[in-house]
Amino acid sequence: MVDRAERWLADDPDPVTRRELKELLDRNDLDGLHDRFDTSLAFGGASFHGRLGPGPNRMNRVGVIRATAGLCAWLRQQLPNAAERGICVGFGARRMSRELATDAAGVIAGAGFQVWMLDEVPTPLLGFSVLETGAAAGVMITANHGPPAYNGYTVFWGNGAQIISPHDDGIMQEIARIDSVSNIPRWTRHEAISQGRMQALTDLMERYRERVSALVGPPSEARRLPIAYTALHGVGDRLVRTILGAAGFSGLKSVASQAEPDGRFPTVDFPDPEEPAAMVKVLTLAKRIGAELVLANDPDAGRLAVAAASDGGYEVLSGNDVGCMLADDLLEKTEGQPKRLVISSIVGPPLLGKIAEAHGARWEQTLVGHGWINHRAIEIEGEGYRYIIGYDDALGYGATTFVRDKDGVSAALLVADLAARCKARGSTLLDQREAMWRRYGLYVSRQIPEAFGGGNANEKMAAVMSRYRDELPSEIADLEVEACLDAKKGVRILADKSEAPLELPESDLLIFELEGGHRVLLRPSGTEPKPEYYVDVRIEIAPEEEVDAARQRGNGLIDEIAAAIGA
Repeated sequence: MVDRAERWLADDPDPVTRRELKELLDRNDLDGLHDRFDTSLAFGGASFHGRLGPGPNRMNRVGVIRATAGLCAWLRQQLPNAAERGICVGFGARRMSRELATDAAGVIAGAGFQVWMLDEVPTPLLGFSVLETGAAAGVMITANHGPPAYNGYTVFWGNGAQIISPHDDGIMQEIARIDSVSNIPRWTRHEAISQGRMQALTDLMERYRERVSALVGPPSEARRLPIAYTALHGVGDRLVRTILGAAGFSGLKSVASQAEPDGRFPTVDFPDPEEPAAMVKVLTLAKRIGAELVLANDPDAGRLAVAAASDGGYEVLSGNDVGCMLADDLLEKTEGQPKRLVISSIVGPPLLGKIAEAHGARWEQTLVGHGWINHRAIEIEGEGYRYIIGYDDALGYGATTFVRDKDGVSAALLVADLAARCKARGSTLLDQREAMWRRYGLYVSRQIPEAFGGGNANEKMAAVMSRYRDELPSEIADLEVEACLDAKKGVRILADKSEAPLELPESDLLIFELEGGHRVLLRPSGTEPKPEYYVDVRIEIAPEEEVDAARQRGNGLIDEIAAAIGA
């Protein structure tokens, strides 16, 4: 362990992390060394992220240099003209982001690739830049909505989408071949520019703004509705205010203390708009100005949280609510057009499928993540389909083909436009949601993580998955299990034990389809060694029934299902 740390110390170009590591070695802090050197950050899908600091289990300059060298090597194998097409590099507002992006750009130029350099930008603009330049790939330094001490590294492929298998594994294989970062050529910014190998994309923001602004019609009086917005110390404020302001949303007010990019995140412990604590300041602003709509981006402006005025307060809408409302609206706008496509991740409820069916559109489900959503969309577009929208339940929405990723900026405009049109006809977003539920059915959803006490958490998690996989239940909470979808085996197993192929990539995932349109999804957590249950129950709302009463019935049924599965 000490030998590994000393080798790292000799190889590390960063005086800050060298000093931190030297202090650990000087005081023989074995716990600290084990924490940093026992494991390594690895691609979880398209990205890796972690706490800043020295060692392979931290986010640092050594890791970025190695990852970028691995990416360049993999690209040369996959694309014969990759170097000429180049790689786009962008970064967010987190600590060390500019320095890490500079290292990535230096490695790319040193490997003989063209570098397309962005400044501090929202992550959706990185995917946009890949398509605009025709680059072979893109690198974004960001940790999305992770804690303040984190940063990360995300890779986009030449189709503008975040990478999926086999590219993540291929890049990791190339990284494993690297002994020392001191052997990796790394150009300075001056060298890259003087040799014509680096070009700044100075007009990219304006090009993106023009494309997003075209998604909605001309300004109207209803767009003057009061809106409270926060960027949560990230990079979304200026662009969101510019785009919504140009569209006529003159009533938008931003949380001043959270508007400027600040990687310290001084007003929030965890800058995730899914967390109630992160929404406190914007909801306070909303009450002060009488806002009818509340919008919140995560720090890289990829995700969007939405809240609507309700009985003197505000109700925060779920990602499923917003994704399905946008899909219903966009399908209504494109009614009559053939071969339309909408996509949701597998953990979302089947409501989007009901909406698509009513509009004569095709609905697909993918594994979790917009990389999977957009790669699948591109495949199906090859059959002549037009992609309308894809969403995941974690506040990620993508409704364009010029950004092949979740985009919290364009989503903010689309949600604000929908709210304004509701206002113009005397209703609200909550009225729109109720109408959607009454037309297609109400799905009440809950994510239920199972915590393990003591050690051997990985073994316990694997045992839970194996138990359900090996002994398929015939009923759950007195509800018949009509089918089980096993993405690991690639089959859909019916109650009579007959099997049919399942069109999903291999994944450790089980879905139990219950009578009545209910379902239970089980998968390992993506961040911790514990299983996560997703329960969706379908409730028909009686004509005279209040929506809250129907939701209460749904939550009661979820309680019964949760008790039956022991979660």
